[in-house]
Amino acid sequence: MTGADASRAAAARVGVFGLLGSGNLGNDGSLEAVLGYLRAEHPGAVVDALCGGPEVVTARYGIPATRLHWYRGEYRTASRAGAVVGKGLGKLVDVFRTAAWVRRHDVVIVPGMGVLEATLPLRPWGFPYALFLLCASGRLLGTPVALVGVGAAEIRSRPIRALVRRSARLAAYRSYRDDQSRDAMRAMGVDTSRDEVHPDLAFSLPAPPSSAPTGTPGPVCLGVMDFHGGNDDRARAQEIHRRYLDGTITFVRALVEEGRAVRLLTGDECDLSVVAAILDAVDSPLVTAAEPASLADLMKEMAAADTVVAVRYHNLICALKTATPVLALCYAAKSDALMERMGVGAYRHPAREVDADRLLEQFRDLEKHAAQVRQTLVEHNRIAAGQLDRHFAALTTALFPPNAHTHAHAPRKAP
Repeated sequence: MTGADASRAAAARVGVFGLLGSGNLGNDGSLEAVLGYLRAEHPGAVVDALCGGPEVVTARYGIPATRLHWYRGEYRTASRAGAVVGKGLGKLVDVFRTAAWVRRHDVVIVPGMGVLEATLPLRPWGFPYALFLLCASGRLLGTPVALVGVGAAEIRSRPIRALVRRSARLAAYRSYRDDQSRDAMRAMGVDTSRDEVHPDLAFSLPAPPSSAPTGTPGPVCLGVMDFHGGNDDRARAQEIHRRYLDGTITFVRALVEEGRAVRLLTGDECDLSVVAAILDAVDSPLVTAAEPASLADLMKEMAAADTVVAVRYHNLICALKTATPVLALCYAAKSDALMERMGVGAYRHPAREVDADRLLEQFRDLEKHAAQVRQTLVEHNRIAAGQLDRHFAALTTALFPPNAHTHAHAPRKAP
């Protein structure tokens, strides 16, 4: 870094925003990747967060953090009059809280995450509303808001679609973790002609070396998810969950009957209910559960395994990053795109229609071709690393231009 670069980085006040520190390991992994970039390329930048779990973010990453919502019960169902009033008041208070937080920064980064999609159930007045407040505040106050490496998907719900589309238009910078995300935003009316696509930010995280195959069947990591379908599947959510869980239990039972050790992994705190259900249904010492606290923990588990079967998007990334052969239970198009991009698109299975017999057949085929799959993943990881290096360089050019960051924060036009 040149002297001029260091000077402007030192003057930059950078905010990070999102459902961070809230128990989702993938979201926190995206934050970790962006903090790694900032600390390596802009070590003088002053960073803080507006996030879902401020205490966790401060303790784990050493940056000051503020609670995303004024109302502490934001994500609890409001069944009483007092809670309904509290939520409503919170929406108004958050307008001013968000604007005040944005105003204190030179740049705000939304690090990765599926912030422009509704592939899991959500309500318009939850995170979509919070993201809109952020992007609107950035445009009004002249603070660039950057959606960096985010996921997107076409949204049917009109209120959510409207909020997501407006948020994207108000953002000063956008990049996506796959082509289909950019295509989805274009289909929803956003001009994406200057938007870039690059691998998921988590591919920039360090990975432990994978264990060398021993020639005898080793452990299988099973990444589970409290899966009930997407935002458009609410009417049949329980049916989808039951089919997913029954198929997964049957698959685990078959592996145990063959003498295989199975290690259950989560990606969010809500997944613990699925772990409990599997342990209850398959009573065997061969089935154990880990308690990962980060993507690094997940990678360590997966690097020690022969094979991984996983649902959550960032569980898949951890397996791919460690070059461990992985079979994806795909619940959204982003998972299909990820597997195709990494050259292992043949190893996919629908999470909504788990067929244990077919899953076992695919699993055995994956293990048969494990050496070839590992080599393919090593090559694609090398490509992904180079693409992310170029993206971070472009990000510096876009967000940290010379003489842009002064602490006399006058409103300026977003690029």
